[in-house]
Amino acid sequence: MVIELREAKVSPEPIVSRVFLKSIELLGGMKELAEYRSLTWLPAIARAAYAVVLKEEYNRVEDEIAKELGYTKQTVRNILQADPEKALKKIEKREELFKKEKELKVHTAGGIAKLAYKLIRQGEEPSLFLEFSSQTVESLSEEVPWAYKVLKTVKERGVKFPIKDEEEFRTGLSGLKVKNKDIEELASVILYPVNNPAEMLKKIKYALQSRKK
Repeated sequence: MVIELREAKVSPEPIVSRVFLKSIELLGGMKELAEYRSLTWLPAIARAAYAVVLKEEYNRVEDEIAKELGYTKQTVRNILQADPEKALKKIEKREELFKKEKELKVHTAGGIAKLAYKLIRQGEEPSLFLEFSSQTVESLSEEVPWAYKVLKTVKERGVKFPIKDEEEFRTGLSGLKVKNKDIEELASVILYPVNNPAEMLKKIKYALQSRKK
């Protein structure tokens, strides 16, 4: 599905993709969707992810979202008014949901996307995103070795975001060395909170640069 955004200064694609992946993860992953023949749900989840992100990140109103994405105003309203708590209850009984909704209802998709967005903002990135980030960083620049180790440690230890203070940072990444510097040494230079893995890498890089001065 290709959606052409108009007049967008900053593309919402990165966070929409994360919300989309987190939504799929909440539903048990692609394998479970395939097993229940529910892959037809993916367009509805994508639409909901776009609508939620445009509302929460870009302060778009219903009319603007409908126009920007080519949805009906009622579809956008149903997505944005969906209850994530009800979606969570449905997710907890996924097997029943798969059997009941052969085509994912708009308000169900909206609730799942809103729940996924909330979790991401709390630092619970989709596991596939973390895995992809690790593999991508591993194949890139001179900063690969330390960045890869940081992301790998975050994943293996189940570090939760946001990291609110220096103590949480030290505890979560204790024992790591970044360019021959103990991570504990850099912890005092980093500005908190650290909201997600990508932000963590940027702040560690800045801390390294500040230590050289």
